[in-house]
Amino acid sequence: MDDTADTTIRAAGCVLWRRSPHGDEGVEICLVHRPRYDDWSHPKGKLKHGEDPRVGALREVLEETGMTCALGPALPTAHYPVDGRPKEVRYWAAEATGGVFAPSHEVDRLLWLPPPAARAWLTQARDRDLVMDFLKALHRADTGS
Repeated sequence: MDDTADTTIRAAGCVLWRRSPHGDEGVEICLVHRPRYDDWSHPKGKLKHGEDPRVGALREVLEETGMTCALGPALPTAHYPVDGRPKEVRYWAAEATGGVFAPSHEVDRLLWLPPPAARAWLTQARDRDLVMDFLKALHRADTGS
């Protein structure tokens, strides 16, 4: 039996995106600022006990951004330690379908940025890598390959 399974922090989130409102046919990625950590990241959070990761990802996006979304392809799962415990974050690409952002104690700012700018703003390298994984998944979906 894997002893880490009981102690792993399970979380889920999305690379939330929308078609650019500027008419250039590009996409913009949503980043959230968490004042507790003073960082910029993709919307994500811990799963509730027994919660399906897809359900948790949708819930976290709504809670942190005010946006509803449609889940798309799964993206790579992140694994990293937090306070001596393993953390696993499952991610999906998710297209925003509506909503309005309202600042909170958990997320005080939100940005919609083109992918190169989003990569520059993201605090963690693993989040920057996820932008590239998202772009590859979007390209596969657009070309059907």
